[in-house]
Amino acid sequence: MSAPEAERLARVGLSLLTEPGDPRVAAVVGEVGAQALYANVLQQRADRPSREIRDDAASRTGGKDPAGELADAARAGLRFVVPGDTEWPDQLDDLAHVPVLQQRGGPPLGLWVKGPLRLDALARSVAVVGSRSATTYGADAAAELAAVVARAGCPVVSGAAFGIDQAAHRGALGGGGQTVAVLACGADRIYPQAHRDLLEHLAREGAVVSETAPGGAPMRIRFLSRNRIIAALTSGTVLVEAAVRSGALNTANWASRLQRPLMGVPGPITSAPSQGVHQLLRAGAATLVTSGAEVLEVVAPMGEHVVEEPRGRERSRDRLSTKDQQVLDAVPVQRSVGTDSIARTAGLAMLTVASALDRLRAGGFVERVEDGWRLAALAHE
Repeated sequence: MSAPEAERLARVGLSLLTEPGDPRVAAVVGEVGAQALYANVLQQRADRPSREIRDDAASRTGGKDPAGELADAARAGLRFVVPGDTEWPDQLDDLAHVPVLQQRGGPPLGLWVKGPLRLDALARSVAVVGSRSATTYGADAAAELAAVVARAGCPVVSGAAFGIDQAAHRGALGGGGQTVAVLACGADRIYPQAHRDLLEHLAREGAVVSETAPGGAPMRIRFLSRNRIIAALTSGTVLVEAAVRSGALNTANWASRLQRPLMGVPGPITSAPSQGVHQLLRAGAATLVTSGAEVLEVVAPMGEHVVEEPRGRERSRDRLSTKDQQVLDAVPVQRSVGTDSIARTAGLAMLTVASALDRLRAGGFVERVEDGWRLAALAHE
């Protein structure tokens, strides 16, 4: 870490006194700096830029001091990463240039991290998000996609929620790659409780990240704040199942505002959990993807991951000339006929048909019998 200690402590203090993602805090920090704002809040000064922030923070003053909070966090295995640290992910700074959404916005004051994976390793990460009420189809799609992306060296970022989030994390782990959970509560908390094993594993092998100070409870507004962090940390966002009012659409909205690639996995047209995804695809706001390879093609530098267009199996007859195929199609399936009959059916001259039949016989497509020509085994492939 390389940020000045006074700057870190000021940002810890503001993290304790203000709500994550408060655009007023981000604006004032951007204008006068974290240390000046923190001093104004503590000294109850009535400076216009910080007056509302100071008033809202009043109910939280008198708590633990920033240095004590950092010490307690360190004992719990957490570190506080701030701008100026070598680990700081610069892509988060793009949030300073994005309009506020649902009264949340701006770069975070810092991120509380538990786990060995460094945040500056997430420049090429991919977010995989979606419905908590995932279908089997959606969960399988998210897991398979995440496995391919993680195996290619792109960490998978999600929110550790039920459904698609959980499937994405487990898919990435199953693919032998890295994955990060961004929480709406303190990074020292287990939420949801049912995912204790997953979160504890990520805290040992990957990373658990939160903008919320340690001990903070999950709240609806903090989920909205968390979503912008997921979108901003990553090089692209994949939406796998989202109903028309899904919270995952908020993450998708942030990705679009940040001008990061937004991708959607289509579901059955009758599936309500996929309606939100389908709307984005129909509007052209998201790129349709059906595999991890297609995701990599979207987010990777041009030419690094190129997906071959799917093609049907090439048959032997596909290599024939148009006229030879025309003659072959005129040979009956169940009986043998003469050259004149084939010529009438094909609508070609006798000499043209005779030459074509000789070539087709040499290629194993037709065979000559006493009363004419019939199809050979190769013609049925």
